[in-house]
Amino acid sequence: MAKPKVISVANQKGGVGKSTTVYNLGAGLALEGKKVLLLDVDPQGDLTKMLGQRKPHHLPLTLANAMNDVVAGTMPRDHPEIMHHHEGFDFVPGNRSLSAVEVGLVNVMSRETVLRQYVDSVKRNYDYVLLDCRPSLGMLVINALSASDDVLIPVQADYLAAEDMTELVGTVRSIQRQINPRLKIGGVFLTMANETTFRKRERARER
Repeated sequence: MAKPKVISVANQKGGVGKSTTVYNLGAGLALEGKKVLLLDVDPQGDLTKMLGQRKPHHLPLTLANAMNDVVAGTMPRDHPEIMHHHEGFDFVPGNRSLSAVEVGLVNVMSRETVLRQYVDSVKRNYDYVLLDCRPSLGMLVINALSASDDVLIPVQADYLAAEDMTELVGTVRSIQRQINPRLKIGGVFLTMANETTFRKRERARER
């Protein structure tokens, strides 16, 4: 079996299509016969809702439990937090409990690599592990990037959105230097763009 690929989808700006990208990429890879695991690393739980869990905050086992188990050194071998989706991939749900985990990581040794330890424990069963990051550059996102081989950056077709991306790129460079030298920017791609948007911009330039 080839070495698993761990990919984060990140942007500190909200509403740019991170969860949708992770969902569609995961479903597409599953259709190609790949074994795929999705991780919802966002306390809002949007990816979890997309996958049919309409009340993520009521779920008994989520990524928050798994990360707490890593910190406590009590991680179970059977990983009961992993759920299966009918489109052929597995996922670990996320909910608001992740916010408490993020706060608690401040006092944890090797706090930047807690999620990496969890990912390392499960990725051998998959070809791809995809992480949906929260819209910030906080400790959860740093953990996700520390666990990843690549980061994909969705960007709205807007000048200010592109400007905001520079801070994320700076964070990626810092993590490359200090925590995870294998991390690469796998791609930057436009989201939420349509022909009307580009026509308006062309008309604006002509004026």
